[in-house]
Amino acid sequence: MKIIIIGAGFAGLKLARSLNNKRGFDVTLIDRFNFHQFQPLFYQVATASLDASNISFPLRKAFHGSRNVHIRIAEVKEVNASANKVITDVGKFDYDLLVIATGADTNFFGNNNLKECAFPMKSTVEALQLRHRLIQNFEDALIAQNPAEVQKLLTVVIVGGGPTGVELSGAIGDLKRFVLPKDYPELDFTKMKIYLLEGMPRTLGTMSEKSSEQSQKYLERLGVTVLTNTIVKDYDGETVILNDGKTIPSALVIWAAGIRGNVPAGIDPSLIVKGNRLKVDRFNKVVDTVNIYALGDIASMVTENYPNGHPQVASVAIQQAALLAKNLRRASKGELLQEFEYYDKGSMATVGRNLAVVDIPKPKLHFGGLFAWLIWMSLHLFLILGVKNRLFVFLNWVYNYFTYDQSLRLIFRVFNRERKRPST
Repeated sequence: MKIIIIGAGFAGLKLARSLNNKRGFDVTLIDRFNFHQFQPLFYQVATASLDASNISFPLRKAFHGSRNVHIRIAEVKEVNASANKVITDVGKFDYDLLVIATGADTNFFGNNNLKECAFPMKSTVEALQLRHRLIQNFEDALIAQNPAEVQKLLTVVIVGGGPTGVELSGAIGDLKRFVLPKDYPELDFTKMKIYLLEGMPRTLGTMSEKSSEQSQKYLERLGVTVLTNTIVKDYDGETVILNDGKTIPSALVIWAAGIRGNVPAGIDPSLIVKGNRLKVDRFNKVVDTVNIYALGDIASMVTENYPNGHPQVASVAIQQAALLAKNLRRASKGELLQEFEYYDKGSMATVGRNLAVVDIPKPKLHFGGLFAWLIWMSLHLFLILGVKNRLFVFLNWVYNYFTYDQSLRLIFRVFNRERKRPST
């Protein structure tokens, strides 16, 4: 069976590894990058706590000795379902079975100004660009003569109070407390403002109320101003306009307020549901198709426990991929297939140094503070691919913990956006 997997995120890589060297399967894994990106730690790359190479793992290295998995670095242009072909910028690929695991990208909700001026963080490259802009703003603040311009450069706005927004806000808060005053003694960081804006009544809306309340207290302790029930209407690169008419002057807006599925061109629009996701059955097969499957963030599976689809988190993607691999092997032997049922092991978010929140559903438990932070660190260290990466991440964390610093605040001039110099 010729299987094509589009996307080497958590789902695509797990499926390919589960079918590695399994007889009867010929697998082609297609991705834009030649490495797997560990998305949960993008925020640490963006805040100069980790190097990008520490959370990236070469795809080909994951399949050393493989006899049936082939890697192709390509941009998918179109899926031709009627001809069983995937069309890319490097050629066409035939398949017997197609698995779409393209994940999700930033959702700007149709606002072109936000798309142009705000910084997303859905890839390693975007995390690096965000790091460069964050550091450059402090450099620009040193030479700005206008106090209003200095304040604008020292104001960071994070939009979206989910785990990404909370973790990023806390990390920038730690930078403000421990690092930036030493790097830039000429600047008064008591005037630096960090805003976290959330449209819903509380942060970490998918977690327990206790975690939400605790995370907000932690953020406020770190100097982050948390504004709930607050929606960003527009941003022109200098001023954030809120739904109540108020404004926040800021030279840096980080957008973590929503995601939408990356549906390849050529897919029947009638198969796409809310969130730009593909509707799948309990076996992850796209409805009304014969040989197309979808996994992870791109898949919308309605069940009794999840009437709006499963949460778009790594654990769902990994479990769906593992089950699909088992079902494909079962099908090759003529055995009955197993329906997918998500086993929720819990959710967590780190807020800052020694601060995190953890929810475990069964038995129902909640942890906060240092213990939760240690749980968060241990789990993420375990999930990172590669012994070398785990070692480097661990050493970086230990060094950072004892020195309150990390020597990764480097500017490599790889901006995609034109950098505006401050007025003088």
